[in-house]
Formats: sequence, C-alpha cells, structure tokens
Amino acid sequence: MTNEPIPPYARGYESFEGSIGRTVAESRRAWPAEKRAPEGAPNIVVVLLDDMGYSDISPFGSEIETPHLDHLAQTGVALTNYHTTPVCSPARAALLTGLNPHRAGFASVANSDPGFPGLRLELDEDVVSLPEILQGHGYATFGVGKWHLTRDALINEGASKSTWPIQRGFDHYYGSLEGFNSFFHPNQIVRDNTVELREETPEGYYITDDYTDQALSMIKALRASDSRKPFFLYFAHTAMHGPLGAKRVDIDKYRGKYHHGWDEVRVQRHARQVAAGIIPEGTPLPDRNYKNGAVVPAWESLPEETRDLYARYMEVYAAMVDNVDQNLGRLLELLEQLGERENTIVVFTSDNGGTGEGGPEGTRSYFSRFNHTPGLPTDWQPDVERDPDLIGGPQAMVHYPQGWGMASNTPFRFYKGQTYAGGVRVPLILSWPRGLQKSAQESLIRPQYQYVTDLTPTLLDLAGLEHPGRRHNLPAQEIDGVSFAPVLRDAKHPSTHREQYAEFGGNRGYYRDGWKIVADHQPGTPIDDGEWELYHVESDPNELHNVAADNPELLQKLALAWEKAAWENTVFPLQDGRGGGHLDIRRPAEQELAKPVTLLPGTPKLERYRSSKLIALRNFTIEIDVTFEPGNQGVLVSHGDQGGGYSVYIEDDQLNFALNEYGKLHVINGGTLATGRQKIHVSALAGQDFRVTYLLSVNGAQRATLEDVWAFVGMAPFSGIDVGVNRGGPVHWDLYERHGSFRYTGNLHSIHYEPGNRAPYDPLVLAELELEVALTYD
Repeated sequence: MTNEPIPPYARGYESFEGSIGRTVAESRRAWPAEKRAPEGAPNIVVVLLDDMGYSDISPFGSEIETPHLDHLAQTGVALTNYHTTPVCSPARAALLTGLNPHRAGFASVANSDPGFPGLRLELDEDVVSLPEILQGHGYATFGVGKWHLTRDALINEGASKSTWPIQRGFDHYYGSLEGFNSFFHPNQIVRDNTVELREETPEGYYITDDYTDQALSMIKALRASDSRKPFFLYFAHTAMHGPLGAKRVDIDKYRGKYHHGWDEVRVQRHARQVAAGIIPEGTPLPDRNYKNGAVVPAWESLPEETRDLYARYMEVYAAMVDNVDQNLGRLLELLEQLGERENTIVVFTSDNGGTGEGGPEGTRSYFSRFNHTPGLPTDWQPDVERDPDLIGGPQAMVHYPQGWGMASNTPFRFYKGQTYAGGVRVPLILSWPRGLQKSAQESLIRPQYQYVTDLTPTLLDLAGLEHPGRRHNLPAQEIDGVSFAPVLRDAKHPSTHREQYAEFGGNRGYYRDGWKIVADHQPGTPIDDGEWELYHVESDPNELHNVAADNPELLQKLALAWEKAAWENTVFPLQDGRGGGHLDIRRPAEQELAKPVTLLPGTPKLERYRSSKLIALRNFTIEIDVTFEPGNQGVLVSHGDQGGGYSVYIEDDQLNFALNEYGKLHVINGGTLATGRQKIHVSALAGQDFRVTYLLSVNGAQRATLEDVWAFVGMAPFSGIDVGVNRGGPVHWDLYERHGSFRYTGNLHSIHYEPGNRAPYDPLVLAELELEVALTYD
C-alpha cells in the first residue's frame, strides 16, 4: 500500500512539511527552514569603554595617540552631542535594551538590592536584549569584557545564572561580571557560564590584550565553520575604570608628557576641539571645577614633587587609552583579512564621563579611596605611600586626581555620577563603509542630541531588522530609544530624540529641544525643587550660565516634565541619603551568605561579594585544620590581593600571618609548628573607629598579635577566599615573587569561617536601626 493517509491517532507529524508513508520510499523529505540573517546583513561591533571622558581620544581633541580611532572617524561619523547615563550599569542596560535605565531595573550600579522596582539590578523577564534580538535573526553573538548587569549577590556559584551573559543572548562570553578588575591579576574571569581557574597568571598578562585575544578567537572560530553568518560583538572594556594599570612599554611612551599639567592639557584639547568642529567656535573653556567648597587647584600652584606624582598618574591613563586603540587596530585588521571590514558596523563610545573618584590627590591605594562607607574617621588614609616607579604596575592600585578627570571631560564641567555634561556627554563614533558611504564634501560630524537608548533601535534599523516585541513568546517591554539612522545618513536631519530625563543618586536632569535643567543633589539633604538649574545648552553647551531666575515658567514646565517622566520610568523613590540608608539594606535571603562555612581543599576560589559577607566590618574567626610535617610549606588560606587582604602561610617551617592594609604590608610570625595535626586560628576583633586587631593562635595557644589596623571596607578585599593557595592577585608580593601562587604541599584538611557580631558602625547595622525606628513611627 502507498500514500495511505497518516492515521488520526499518529503523533509528532503535525508540523512536518513533507509527506510520510510507511517506508522512506513512500515518503518525501523536508527540513525546517534554516534560521539565517538576511543576505548581506552587516556584522555589528560595539566597543564600549568605561569611565572615559569626552576628550580622551584623538578625534575628540586628545593628544593621546589613537590612529585606529582616527581612521574609524574618517570612515564614519562622530556624534558630538551624544548623551549617556551618569554611571555604568544603567548605561549598559540602556544600550543593550533600548529601555530607559530605571525601567530596565538599573537606577544604579549592580552593587545593592534595596527592594524597589527601579533598583532590581537584573534585567527582568520581559526585557529583551540586543544580543537576544540578533540571535533570533540568525546572528552569532559574542560578549567580551565587563558585564555589570548581574548584581553582586548573584555572581557566586550558588546563585541563579538567569542574568549572566549567556542567558541574555550571547552564544559565547569571556570577561568579568564585576564592575571593574585588576588589569594584571583579575579577581575572577568567566568563560560562558563557568569561572576560569588559573593556578598561575601568565607572565606579562594584561586584561585588555586578553579580551582582544578572546574576541579574535571567537570570530575566527565562527569563520572556520560558517563563511556567511553575521556576528554581533559586544566588547565592553574594563579600561578606563580604576584601579588604573598599563603595560610598562605603553607607560614609557608617555613618560614626561604630562609635566605641563591639567590646565595646559585642557587648553590644548579645547583648541583642537574647536578647530575640528567638535564644539562650536566661540565655546569658552570653563574655569577649573568648583563645587561645594572643593576646587581643582591650579597646576602651577602645586609643589614640584606633587606635580611629578600627579603627572605619573596621567601617564598611566594615557597608556591605557593608547593600548585600547592598539587592540582596536588588531580587531579591525582581522576584519580586513576576512574581507569584512566594509560591511561591519563599528561603534565606539563610553558608558559615562570621566571620573573624579580618585579624589583631589589621586591615590596609590584604590580601595581605601574608592569606598562610600559612612562614618569613616577623620584620620582614615585614602592613600598609601608607594615607590613612584610602581605606579601603573601590578603592585600599586592607583587612580588619577580629579584635575585629570576634569581634563578628560574637556570642555565640560564635573564628573561621572553627575547629570552635568561632564558626567553624561561622551564621544561616539560609528563607521559602516558599505552602508554609510559619504562624499568627500560631506561633514563627518553630527551635532544632534541623541541618547544611549537610541543605539539598539539604530543598529537594528541599519541592519534592516525588526524588534520582535516579545521575549520567550511573551510580550516584551516597549523600548524608549529612537533610531538615529536618518541623522547618520543626512547631516541636516534634526535630532530624533527630543527630550530625555536623567537621574542617579538624587542628581537629576531633563533635556528638551536645546534646554536642560540640572539638579546636583547633596546626599543627606532633602530633595528640593529649588536645586534646579536651567541652561540653554544649544548656545551654552558647557552649562556655564544658569538662567533659571530669568525663566521661571520654563523651569517649572521642565521640572514637571521630569516629574512625569520619573513616574513613567520607575525612578521613584529617590535616593536622598536619608531615611534608613536604603541602599545598605538588602533582601533577607542574603543572610545565607553570612552563615559559618567549611571550605575543603579543592574548593574553587570564592567570589568577592560572597567572601566579604563572612568578614566585612565584623568579628570573625578562621580555623585551619592542617597536618604539618617538616618541609611542608605554602599558603593555607588567602583572601585579597595587592589592594588589601590577608594570608596565612608556612615558609621555612615558620607559620606567618600577612595582612595587606590597602598596600601597606604587615607580617606577624607564629613560630614553628609541631609535627602532626594542628588547629590554627586567626581571630579578628573589630574595635572602635574602623580598627581591627588580629590574633594568631595554634592549638589554643596565642602565638602573635597584630593590633589596631584599618578594617576592610567597601570592596576590599577585592579577590575572594582561596583555600591552600593564593591564585590571582597576591596578598604578599615578595612571597609571590619567591613562590608564585604557593600551593600548600602538606595535608590541609579544611578551612572554617565563623562570622561573629557586626561592628556597631557597620552601615547595615545603622540602616537597620534607622529603619526599625522609622517603622515604629510609621
């Protein structure tokens, strides 16, 4: 019998488009349609820098050599009035989704969990990302570098990975889930969904080079298997975020080039910007930044020794920008070799403006400077003396002073975190030789206002692709951004983004048709509409002339527009630094991370945040169960790196406890150990005013004491707990030079952490007390 109909009780044939008989001979084959991008669809590369200011690359006025960016600008367009969010995670969420950052769940960086809709710090299930969209259209999708769209409590091995890059649309990912990292000894590197474990960091390792190696490898692997599948590469650099670090060969290139100081650098960059048409002729250069009693000093007013130190910081920063450009060149060269450069859209931009987080003096001790812990005593030390030759290398965690951040943001005022232009106006270059061909007479500059949410719809528009409007077959949130493809194709086309709100930490802003209001909120004070300033940024781009008093009706209208937009985008409640310090209060489930834990040999290195919950601003005890035989040596437990931490180790049959106090090393000796099984204890006692005493004992007998050292606050120790070894960044540099990661050679049975009472000045304790009082009277 042939061509018998399929019986009604048959299953599994419903969607088959061929025909089925009892035998192959009586059947007709069919295959599902292959999911392919449209023929000729362009590759898309987005290169996103971190904390890089408006004037830090040559096409936007810098003296730093960036020849590959120069070429990119010459083959594309420069958006000189492109705006972003004041800080990084919100910018990344907005860029990759097209949603306003608060609607995407990112009112702030992914390092809190206060329990409000705008601060979920996870992309929600109904938010579709650009890699997910492109993946659905048949693209290969690669993510490299900084992610920072997964809140810190979800980076550990026990947490859900639903917001990790692979689950948000990337075929492959390689990079750092955290907000920043060491350039020489990363605290954690993730490949796809797995943390990479390296016994030793390769000699000469540098994270920007490593990221580029991985990006090139992903593209080469794709082309080895598929000659025509387009790809999306999201390359989010750790550079230029602190702690700054650069290769010695790149630093040497800029040695001595910044001794003339930030005032002269600003003047020169401003002149080049005007000459190139980046800013309109007649745009003045503002005075040095001044706000709330703090002023950037004149360079010539500084002592010569101070100028020499500060110049070194900027040499490192310039070397990092240069290295980014070198690695961009490697990527562009590969595209040329593959014959695909002409049909690749390349975007280069920054997540926010240059930063002032280095403080007035800069620092060689990044983690003691970069913390926002309330109540620090007046004798807190935000800098640690180091040999100047170490600046920029793996032993010193440095950042440049605010004066250099001011120069980075030339010609604008102020910094990252603020809604003034210095915090939110950044360079953007877009090049697509095949799709955006220009005549020799056509302007390469686009001065129209555009916003970070516009990137996703613009890239889809250029590639001829539709936004699906759905995720996992459920409706997705409607995007807020608008394609600026018409602006790219026509220099005279008006901006496609007429108005936009901004908010971070109570700092607010609203732009509409050439006018902008700004509120620079002071933490701990009430939110007050009297904070609003008004600028006509079309004629006053660097916001020098506050005309609020002259235009009260317009000011009120824009303030009401901000209020409406805030309610439409889950901006409320605002963070005003009062009422329980709500960013310090986290979901109760996190208490799991502060329970006692026993770590066995072979346990992978713990993640930073999970490790911190065991020791941060509290008493704690470490019990080390080890069998010692003469000649056994190595690290028993380590936690931290050159930015701060501690290590217990045996060397030359001597027990030692090393504490790296934000770059200042202390070592106490516990003497020799008896042969056989031992119980070693390290007890940390939190004292007054952020001071700690450490006790080292063996089998119940106290051996040594380290008294009155600074507590670890903020993100220190940055590297997590390691059992029987010190992988990654070393706590004790000289020990690392002698032995590398120094794995213990004897029989280590276990490491037990017993968290104790929290210090009374722990911000979480204070926040919980304030909240309890508030609820009592609610």
